[in-house]
Amino acid sequence: MNPKVLIVEDDAKISNLIKLYLEREHYETLQAYGGKEAQELYVRHVPCLIILDLMLPGMSGEEFCQWVKNENVPEDPAVIMLSAKARTEEKINGLKIGADDYMTKPFSPEELMAHVEAVLRRTGRLCQKIVHEGLVIKPRKGEVLLHGEEIELTTYEFNMLYLLMENPGQVFTREHLMDHIHPHADADIFPRTIDAHVKKLRRKIEEKPGNPQRIVTVRGMGYKFVGE
Repeated sequence: MNPKVLIVEDDAKISNLIKLYLEREHYETLQAYGGKEAQELYVRHVPCLIILDLMLPGMSGEEFCQWVKNENVPEDPAVIMLSAKARTEEKINGLKIGADDYMTKPFSPEELMAHVEAVLRRTGRLCQKIVHEGLVIKPRKGEVLLHGEEIELTTYEFNMLYLLMENPGQVFTREHLMDHIHPHADADIFPRTIDAHVKKLRRKIEEKPGNPQRIVTVRGMGYKFVGE
């Protein structure tokens, strides 16, 4: 799944230039030329990143950013502000209201792409939720829902579940999972520790923990998540 990026820019030439560079890097793009249109596209598509001009018709970029970051709006995308407003206090205000990054115009498209990659690395890989038969994981918010009810996972359980759900059908050895969730573990921590994490995780996300349908054991190899 390619990361989905919403470009909110009222200058069509600039918007199309950003779109061109994003699509070269295999991002999926959406374009809005004003705040109201951006709201509609956001709710319909829920992008993981927004590139946001501040001087927009009808609704300012600052107002749109505040709306996006409001807890009543679904998800929590990353935001890169891209504006001709170059004063230090304007940059600080943009970051305070929720922007993850701030770039000034004129800008280099290559530099913008570098910022896009950096922000997405920092804010959580694809940023988009993964859904499978009532189980939802939201990496940006660190939430897991089962049939609409939030369930509490440890950091180890969350990281393991996200890795497995992000790669459905792929078998992960205990050693691979160990390296992923315990990257700085002492050598005397045995990979069978993973079995304990899996057992606890199954109790929380499986309908029948004794007969798991989501995280299954591949005998002699490890574990995989069953899903599309």
